[in-house]
Amino acid sequence: MPKNSKSVKRELDDDVTESVKDLLSNEDTCDDSFKKSSLIVNDVSGDKEKVKDVEEASDDAEEERPAWNSKLQYILAQVGFSVGLGNVWRFPYLCQKNGGGAYLVPYLILLILIGIPLFFLELAVGQRIRRGSIGVWNYISPRMGGIGFASCVVCFFVALYYNVIISWSLFYFSQSFQQPLPWNECPLVKTRNSTFVVPECEKSSATTYYWYREALNISSSISESGGLNWKMTVCLLAAWTMVCLAMIKGIQSSGKVMYFSSLFPYVVLICFLVRALLLEGSVDGIRHMFTPKLEIMLEPKVWREAATQVFFALGLGFGGVIAFSSYNKRDNNCHLDAVLVSFINFFTSVLATLVVFAVLGFKANVMSAKCVAENTKKIEGFLGNGISRDLIPHHINFSRPLSPQDYKQMTEVLQGVMENDYSSLGLDACSIEDELNKAVQGTGLAFIAFTEAMTHFPASPFWSVMFFLMLVNLGLGSMFGTIEGIITPLVDTFKVRKEFLTVGCCLLAFSIGLLFVQRSGNYFVAMFDDYSATLPLLIVVILENIAVAWVYGTDKFFEDLRDMLGFTPCRYYYYMWKFVTPVLLLTLLGASIIQLGMTPPSYSAWIQEQAQEVSLSYPPWGLAVCVSLVVFAVLPVPVVFLLRYFHIMDDSAGGLSAVSYRKARIIKESARREEDEGDDASLLNGKTPPSQAPSPMPANSIYRKQSGCPLPDANTAPNGRYGIGYLMADMPDMPESDL
Repeated sequence: MPKNSKSVKRELDDDVTESVKDLLSNEDTCDDSFKKSSLIVNDVSGDKEKVKDVEEASDDAEEERPAWNSKLQYILAQVGFSVGLGNVWRFPYLCQKNGGGAYLVPYLILLILIGIPLFFLELAVGQRIRRGSIGVWNYISPRMGGIGFASCVVCFFVALYYNVIISWSLFYFSQSFQQPLPWNECPLVKTRNSTFVVPECEKSSATTYYWYREALNISSSISESGGLNWKMTVCLLAAWTMVCLAMIKGIQSSGKVMYFSSLFPYVVLICFLVRALLLEGSVDGIRHMFTPKLEIMLEPKVWREAATQVFFALGLGFGGVIAFSSYNKRDNNCHLDAVLVSFINFFTSVLATLVVFAVLGFKANVMSAKCVAENTKKIEGFLGNGISRDLIPHHINFSRPLSPQDYKQMTEVLQGVMENDYSSLGLDACSIEDELNKAVQGTGLAFIAFTEAMTHFPASPFWSVMFFLMLVNLGLGSMFGTIEGIITPLVDTFKVRKEFLTVGCCLLAFSIGLLFVQRSGNYFVAMFDDYSATLPLLIVVILENIAVAWVYGTDKFFEDLRDMLGFTPCRYYYYMWKFVTPVLLLTLLGASIIQLGMTPPSYSAWIQEQAQEVSLSYPPWGLAVCVSLVVFAVLPVPVVFLLRYFHIMDDSAGGLSAVSYRKARIIKESARREEDEGDDASLLNGKTPPSQAPSPMPANSIYRKQSGCPLPDANTAPNGRYGIGYLMADMPDMPESDL
């Protein structure tokens, strides 16, 4: 710093104070709101300056935007939103179905090509524009503002049925405080003359019967409503009450819940993994899981399903990612956040897969042992009557349970000798591999296969409580992000009270959600899961990518990122956003449409008499609902485009607001949007043309409270605020250190 820097600084401060006084004396007399506000220039001796915020005595309080209390809280929120039920019951199924450990290769490749770039894009636009999805896409391209509304519609559809799954978990959680567990054995029917097992349970299994008959009390088709299931109705009310209470204050309330809801599932998964590894057969399950089937990797279906899983695992297109990042500081390193959360999500899926197949390996061994015991009794019955005692190896003793090795040796001898007559014995295969190859996913994994495995655990009620409490927390973490994707854009756009909007949204969702707690409700959950999100979200994310990369411009976006982050992101993202991800997403969209066209809409109905699932076609009204879900979700995009194209809706609704932080909160100051689109402010850093660029702010800070009345352009700084930056714009070559 030059020797005369302090004297220069004092002269500047004097000039600034006089200039501000001139500005105040020349202000328009009609500007009542400006007169009500006050301006203080603090002169403090020395180099240390203190800034005083001037609060108005009027009722018009300064609009504030909440902020995360810590970076950890924000990361946990993003992890809680992205890590959901799909990581536990969808990823392991896809891994088993598509080549075991080999499936991780296409998944990881597509995570790098699609997942991380698009996740980074959503984090970046949300963080800098500091609006929900509606405000973000309105600002980037007003004619594409329907993207934000479409995200809100999809979020609402998903929230309707996703909370029903949480209510199912709550029901099982409440029933787990019993010894033995209520789904441990088939119920008995007692009559005067006899006692027998319920036929529906005898034909299926205890856990299957409990799920379909005791929990859901399911009807035989989607057309048979059957009335409300009151047990599930109460659980659904409890689930929506939990969501409402956690979200009513926005991130100030939900952020605190995240510490438990995001971390607790990891504690449970690790405990389950340790416990399962101590059980017989768990290693068989893990070995089966990670035995790669490399030939399957060449099938296009594997890559399509991997891309779809990457897409939904990160929560792209929902608006929750944008909403959460909008509460960040401007200079937060969102690139690091994108990479960190994406890989946390991936490793969580791998951890859940280990747990699931360790437990299923134990279950397969138990089922195999039961099968061996039943077959041994059958063979004993045939001794001397179709089977010679000489065919049985001499070391085998039927008085004690046979080991798998002894049983295999015995059956191989019998099969070799009897040849064609062996099938007449009616012996089951009793193969652990066959048991592990029974692919189950979704509710079939969580509420049937996994619950059956836990009945064989020592202290099974404890593990059942832990498991379903984990499912509740996984679901709540995703629900918080989904509801935030609805509430934040609406609050930012329509300026309503967040508390009232949250309560109203939850009440409306609960009322519509009664559709899903009828006896036929499970079929509607499957319908919404298949049609309300897949295609609409793909379309939304494709439009997001196009809006940033081609409408706004990738070069301009990179400049904004450099100014926001302090460094230029890797050039890799430039080519991903501009060329690779749009092509991959369009390919995925086309493949999804072809897949839907090749498989007519159908659902799996539980037939009580047969005690098994049967695939049924939707009735005509059901097909109409399926089509309506897709149409209504995408409809806001063309509607907003047409309204703005024909100037029915004003394009200026998407203005950017200048936002500053104070005391862990963001204070929003309205920014005026330039009329000339060619000289408009840059998306992410609010750049102005060189002729209007303000010089750096001096040490003496001026804070001014603005009210609603618009101010004359002559007195307004280029960034929409009254401040000395505009007055000093013509001072050339002034060293920043001296200011």
